Amino acid sequence: MLLSDLITSKTRVKILSLFLDNPNDMLHVREVVRRVEEEINAVRRELIHLEENGIFKREPRVNRVYYYLDKNYPHYFDLLAIQAKSKGLGADIIKNKVKLGKIRFAMLSGKFARGIRDNPEEVDLLVVGTVVIPELSLLIKEEEARRKHEINYTVMTEEEFNFRKKRRDPFITSVIYGSRVMLIGDEEQLLA
Repeated sequence: MLLSDLITSKTRVKILSLFLDNPNDMLHVREVVRRVEEEINAVRRELIHLEENGIFKREPRVNRVYYYLDKNYPHYFDLLAIQAKSKGLGADIIKNKVKLGKIRFAMLSGKFARGIRDNPEEVDLLVVGTVVIPELSLLIKEEEARRKHEINYTVMTEEEFNFRKKRRDPFITSVIYGSRVMLIGDEEQLLA
C-alpha cells in the first residue's frame, strides 16, 4: 500500500512523503515547494490542511513559517510504518521477497523508521529465515547509497532465533520489546 492509495491529493502525498522521509526536519514553506516541485498556493493549502488536522505543527520565526510533523499525532507511527513499507529498503524487501529466500520475519527498527541514528551500533534490520545473503546485501548497498550512511543488519535462521529467544538473549529481547516495523511475518508469531 502506498500513501497515494489512501490520499487523493497528489500534492499532499508529496508533502507527507517528504516529511515522513525526514521526520525530524522543520521546513520553510518555500523549501517544501522546492522539494516537492508543486505550485506554492497548492503547497500552502495542503500544509494548512495538514496542520488543521493535527498532522503538522507550524512555527513562525521572524518573517517565515516553518512546518514539522507533530510527533503527538495519534497516527504518527502508523504513517511512518506505511512510508517504511512503501519506499526504500522496506519496499525493496517486500517486493523482492521471493528472490531473498524463505523469510519468516523481516523488520526494521522503529528508530530506523523515525530516522534516529543516536547509536550506530544498533541493528536497523533483522531478517529471520533461510536468506539469500548476496541478494539482501545488494538491496542494502543500494539503500546505503541513497541514505549516505551504513545500515546495520542481522540475518539468522529461524532455529537460531527461537533458540536465542528461549534463552532470553539480550539482543533478541531488545528486538522483541523495542519498537519495530514488520515488513514480513506476523508480529503475534514473533512474540509467541
